[in-house]
Amino acid sequence: MTPNDYEFLRKLLKDRSGLMLSADKQYLVESRLLPVARKAGLSTLTELAQKLRAPNAEKLIVDVVEAMTTNESFFFRDKLPFEHFQNFIMPALLATRANQKRIRIWCAAASTGQEPYSLAMVLKEMSRQTEGFRIEIIATDLSTEVLEKAKAGIYSQFEVQRGLPVQLLIKNFSQVGEMWQIAPDLRAMVQYRPLNLLRDFSSLGMMDVIFCRNVLIYFDQATKIDVINRMSRLMAPDGFLTLGAAETVVGLTDSFKAVTGRRGIYSPNSAASGPAGGVLKFTHPPIAAGMR
Repeated sequence: MTPNDYEFLRKLLKDRSGLMLSADKQYLVESRLLPVARKAGLSTLTELAQKLRAPNAEKLIVDVVEAMTTNESFFFRDKLPFEHFQNFIMPALLATRANQKRIRIWCAAASTGQEPYSLAMVLKEMSRQTEGFRIEIIATDLSTEVLEKAKAGIYSQFEVQRGLPVQLLIKNFSQVGEMWQIAPDLRAMVQYRPLNLLRDFSSLGMMDVIFCRNVLIYFDQATKIDVINRMSRLMAPDGFLTLGAAETVVGLTDSFKAVTGRRGIYSPNSAASGPAGGVLKFTHPPIAAGMR
């Protein structure tokens, strides 16, 4: 692959997905895109780049973007966000939504479904507290391929062993040959939709919780600011944004502020002081305790 071809691919990926590749990531491009080239009947990445420049290359462009933006995911990743969700975010929202009894949650980079299904398992454990509430989980991703896997909810032994407590595996999955499928009631709790964060997503409607973890790290600063600010317009004034461990809004925008004592959790700057700044006590044991 020539330097010009690599630059073309870098620009294509940034324009279509926001993915920023440094000049030294050519090895990553080669490892992920050679299978795409071969599937298209092409021998080299130079041939692939030529094909992508041609008219009517849209399907191939989609294949290239999906191959480069499919990121690793696993159940209860990093543990702490799910502890915060169960023991802080949900109790706060259950209190403030006692009248309308509706809570909307958006997983903005759902990948193969482990994150939204982890949230669904937390909510299932909280079924007594959430009784009478309508709780929606909307899960989106750029890649339609990973969303199809997420909808099926079928995972390998390796995938269910990563982060998933054995008691939750037994309770919420059934074995299908050598694979494991998540229970139908949990699959029904999640709505999957294809969505590109670089495009307008206002049609999703207002959200009480947004999980946008481990995706902003791939964007340049201008794109991060744009995405965060547009998310703030969909966020309920007393809602919560959860970012990945290596991500922050600090220094980027004042549309959100960090929640004191809750690493990775942010609230809209317009939110009144109250649940977001206080410490809420919750009596049932945290689901994440079984993940240590």
